[in-house]
Amino acid sequence: MPQKTTILKYIRFNLFLALIILSGFSSHSQKVKIDGVTVVIGKNIVLDSDIAKFKQEIDTRSEGKIKITDCEMLEELMQQKLLAHHAIVDSINVSDAEISGNVDRNIQYFTQQYGNIDKVIKAYGFNDVDDLKKEIYEIEKEKLLIGREQAKITEKIDVTPEEVRLYFNGLKDKNELPEIPAEVELAQIVIKTTPTPEENDRIIEKLNEIKTQIEEGANFKMKAIINSDDPGVTSNGGQYEVTKESQFIREFKEMAFSLDIGEVSKPFKSDFGYHIMQLHEIRGNIRIASHILMQLTVPDESIKTTKEKAEEVRREILEGKITFEEAVKKYSNDEETKNNRGIIVNPYTGESKFDLTRMDPDLYARVAELKKDEITDVYFDQDGSGIKMFKFILIKERTDTHVADLVQDYVKIQELALMKKKEETINNWSKEKIKDTYIKLSEIHSKCTFERNWKKEINN
Repeated sequence: MPQKTTILKYIRFNLFLALIILSGFSSHSQKVKIDGVTVVIGKNIVLDSDIAKFKQEIDTRSEGKIKITDCEMLEELMQQKLLAHHAIVDSINVSDAEISGNVDRNIQYFTQQYGNIDKVIKAYGFNDVDDLKKEIYEIEKEKLLIGREQAKITEKIDVTPEEVRLYFNGLKDKNELPEIPAEVELAQIVIKTTPTPEENDRIIEKLNEIKTQIEEGANFKMKAIINSDDPGVTSNGGQYEVTKESQFIREFKEMAFSLDIGEVSKPFKSDFGYHIMQLHEIRGNIRIASHILMQLTVPDESIKTTKEKAEEVRREILEGKITFEEAVKKYSNDEETKNNRGIIVNPYTGESKFDLTRMDPDLYARVAELKKDEITDVYFDQDGSGIKMFKFILIKERTDTHVADLVQDYVKIQELALMKKKEETINNWSKEKIKDTYIKLSEIHSKCTFERNWKKEINN
């Protein structure tokens, strides 16, 4: 039980925020009718089905390593609802634009996962896309409120080196030092294929022709379905809702906010190819716009030449004629890593380290057996925009699976110590706030034993 509690405290807040969007609307509008209300905290409720869903998510995400009871699960949910309630009491502000931006990102994510928006609507039992957005809007609003309230409570919390040392020794004395998985730090050189000037001219001429046809009365949606290389065009006709916070590329957003209603843009370039766009409607900070994307094709001879160039650069590095970092500056075409010594950032953590056990399978297959300073073979890749490239990867650093060491893993131990201190601060805050917050537990769950005094028993 002590080990389980420790792990729960480590995962608690970040995991629950991640799960809100995944399971918060799975039963949608029918759930209030068929569910029982487990607890009321302020004006917030926890339903019976919430407990089961969140337990299942934790079991899945921890790969069965964390098992908790209904009562433990309920206490975690009550903690989140308490934070959300007092965020309102404390006048925590979250802007409509910020929430709408997160809604757009979630819609895009689910659309990518399911293939099109209609499948998302059907999977979660919504009536239409507006119905879906309203639900996600409320979920995202609560998620932001919880995050801001937690940040407010812990904004002055920090840990000293001595506190980190004491925390580490405490884990060591209890034989609870965590196992640090094998990690690698990777750097890459990417050499992209380039289309010919003639291909650029051909695409621009074609889009200008389509622009003229639309201005003369042709249907934009039909032109998009016939001509666009946007994979979502079959489901949405190339139409999107765009805000300045949306995760669309910069050029796309800038064009959407520069057009007048009904206007069709000139061809403009992005990393995905060339576009034309038409603005249909303005709703506050939202622009409803459609686009046609045409991607550039690259001749086989150019692909062959690019591969030979990548292999030549790799050979020069191995022969010591140029260092890897010098080659990155001189040859790499990848904007994200070129100015960072080629280092690849883990998209899930924002850090440069990759946990080998949680790495993309294709990438894992290329680097798993390599040692520090070794380089992969040159291999072909293609990004989501259709751009073809050849790349190779250097193993900059590698650590094998090991029990946490204070010196080697100081940053990770520091993060855990800080997390624990913040958790204790929020627990103390909760104990005080519970006293003056309206809480009503269902009869069956009032029999639970909790860490905090949710039942407001006088003898506690």
